[in-house]
Amino acid sequence: AIEATRIYSRHPELFDEEMRKYIEERPLREDLKTLTPCVTAEQSKAIHQCPGPCLVMAGSGMCNAGRILHHLKQNLWKPETFVLMVGYQAHGTVGRLLVDGATHVNIFGERIAVKAAVRTLGGFSAHAGQTDLLSWVDTVAPSRPLMVLTHGEDPQRRSLAQRIKKQYRLRTLLPMEGDTIEL
Repeated sequence: AIEATRIYSRHPELFDEEMRKYIEERPLREDLKTLTPCVTAEQSKAIHQCPGPCLVMAGSGMCNAGRILHHLKQNLWKPETFVLMVGYQAHGTVGRLLVDGATHVNIFGERIAVKAAVRTLGGFSAHAGQTDLLSWVDTVAPSRPLMVLTHGEDPQRRSLAQRIKKQYRLRTLLPMEGDTIEL
């Protein structure tokens, strides 16, 4: 995420006109004067020594791996902590447990009480909705006799498969984790 941010800042020509104008009028670094990117694990761990409030922004994920687990372990038990989830959280992940209101989660084999406020903010997921997926299928359907739906929760995959079968008369396959597909 840090490197992606650097790439964006080096290539403002890739932004749409509205964003380019915004950045010209108000450089991003001006808005983020106190932002400290943590490149190393040591820098990330040092966050816990910061006095006062602190905002930790983690890369997209479901809180099942990476540095976010250390931050959650250090802070979930504190009632003054606020966790804002901005991405999709799949069933069975720590992130989903938090979103669903779990009172405890297991992190690194330790049972952690959840006293933090946990909220979600929609609109940041990189996952396409059914309408977007069907628009994509529309562009490739003539050359694809089979659609393999590998990602997503089963009820949504089944619904999308039914729409594809009905609308495009394509065969669909919904493999389970560990299934092998011969192409």
